[in-house]
Amino acid sequence: MADVVVVGGGIIGLTCAVRLLEAGHRVRVVSAHPPELTVSAVAAAVWYPTHIDADDRVLVWGQQALLELARQASEGVPGVTMRSSRMLLRGDTATPWWAQGVPEFRLEPPPDERFTGEWRFTVPAVQTRSYLYWLIEQVEALGGTIERRRLDSLAEAGTDAGVVVNATGLAARELVPDPAVHPIRGRILVLTNPGITVSHRDEDDPEGGVYVHPRSRDVVAGGTFEPGQDDLSPDAGVTDSILRRCVAMVPELAKARVLREVAGLRPGRHGGPRLEEDPEPLPGGARLVHCYGHGGAGITLSWGCADEVARLVTA
Repeated sequence: MADVVVVGGGIIGLTCAVRLLEAGHRVRVVSAHPPELTVSAVAAAVWYPTHIDADDRVLVWGQQALLELARQASEGVPGVTMRSSRMLLRGDTATPWWAQGVPEFRLEPPPDERFTGEWRFTVPAVQTRSYLYWLIEQVEALGGTIERRRLDSLAEAGTDAGVVVNATGLAARELVPDPAVHPIRGRILVLTNPGITVSHRDEDDPEGGVYVHPRSRDVVAGGTFEPGQDDLSPDAGVTDSILRRCVAMVPELAKARVLREVAGLRPGRHGGPRLEEDPEPLPGGARLVHCYGHGGAGITLSWGCADEVARLVTA
């Protein structure tokens, strides 16, 4: 028997479950999919508040997640490393709102005439598949349980628990329902790694944003950020464009082979992430705490949001 049911088994749901268990709650995670089929498993997962507006709460969540992931990297948690990163700038070079607390953040001169400068910084990078399974191990080691089941309503989760945490991502559009939730299609390439160790970004490339994130055995090269698009069919033109832009930014990738093409749907929400207790309890009286709508910033906000969920549930 659980007193809290977390609905959703991606990064947000599992980090919430860990924090709730650490706070002394009995927790069951209900997820329709195993980790490798969640949108979290597709993510490039380098700490960075992609397409997230400045907000005091978001800043705190991001700072807390950065500190926790940095701690995990220092302790050798599977899939977590600290990654030297650069953001190539084509306009304003002012320090961004999210830079507070980011290790080694500095402005450097432009590498060539296309740019006005570049930000350099060090942030956590996560290989999501191994990290998701590590999170499941933490949930089970702390006494939590994982149930593979698709729910038709959030009320189903509240039949035998006092609190339900809604970490359902895109499914929140129907389950809440919340019409502000929408898919944001992302397409990436996974390439062989010719020896790259630094992450690279250029959000203002005229052909579209571009990023290159090295991992232990490969490189994630992206990508697209397409709100409202949900067709995951392959697109050779997009693949060629991503590869061309990435090679222009990181010429070493000209030697890389494409291992696979991947598309996924980020859980976007107009107005930003929703993290609050619903004023209306579920039928039967269970409290409902929402934590969804993180878009492309799930890893970036994960542990900070989990800390706040635990505070809300325990209050």
